[in-house]
Amino acid sequence: MTSSNQKIAGTLLFAGSVGFILAMNIAEWLYPANPGYSVSQNYISDLGATCRSTCNIYQPTSTIFNTSIVILGILIISGSYFLYRSYKKKVFSLLLILSGIGAMGVGIFPETTGNLHSIVSLIVFLFGGLAAIAALQIVRRPFNYFSIFLGLLTLFALGLYTSGNYLGFGPGGMERLVAYPALLWGAGLGGYMLSTQDSSKPWSAAAKP
Repeated sequence: MTSSNQKIAGTLLFAGSVGFILAMNIAEWLYPANPGYSVSQNYISDLGATCRSTCNIYQPTSTIFNTSIVILGILIISGSYFLYRSYKKKVFSLLLILSGIGAMGVGIFPETTGNLHSIVSLIVFLFGGLAAIAALQIVRRPFNYFSIFLGLLTLFALGLYTSGNYLGFGPGGMERLVAYPALLWGAGLGGYMLSTQDSSKPWSAAAKP
């Protein structure tokens, strides 16, 4: 049963993370040439609705982005449930669930909702980074090192992003330094769960033939 829960969680997390990365890139490609989309200067959420002095919604970019990130949130929350069934780690599961709720919120409350969008964006980034670090409770070497690194990178980049220090990458570029490590971690965790038989066993037990 434990192995089954892990594989279900792995499938959900891998599909959600990889699927959203692909959908986000497709949305970027379909963004109108006029005004054009810059990964350096445009926010990721501009794909859902681009708001400066006025708000513009470009289709099918908006539908692809908003739908895919809501699906991502649903899959993260579902994956969290199966990980909890497998490992019973309340803190880790809660952090992952909160990041999933934040992801859903980004799609449900686009830039047209103002501060509400900013709040849910902060939730997905903050708790996604914290979840990657908290995953030390359930993953082994060498993936635990990658998990720490990607979680810290997300949180460090988030600090720079919220303080307006973009290091020459632009707001969009810095936001991607926040988002991509968390997404890659989610895909990596999914693959980790799919490849293991029962990683809830103690290290010593798992090492026995």
